[in-house]
Amino acid sequence: MREPVQVYLESDDSALLARLAATVGLSKAEVMRRGMRAFAREQNLESPMLRFVAEQAGGEWPADVAAAHDDVLADAYRGRRGRRP
Repeated sequence: MREPVQVYLESDDSALLARLAATVGLSKAEVMRRGMRAFAREQNLESPMLRFVAEQAGGEWPADVAAAHDDVLADAYRGRRGRRP
């Protein structure tokens, strides 16, 4: 679910946002979302789920991942932190 956020920008930042959005064909909101996520990655504060997805993007997945996704995610979580008893 999305929630509205109001942001006040200086005129030069507003113009930069408009140019970026027009250049890449995205909405201003999407440019800001992507910028926020990039900044979070730089600060090592990105979402744990987004980090997991990025780490797994090129990996091998079991054939039944859609049916057994909870087990696959649990195994991946435990594998990173050690098996629990």
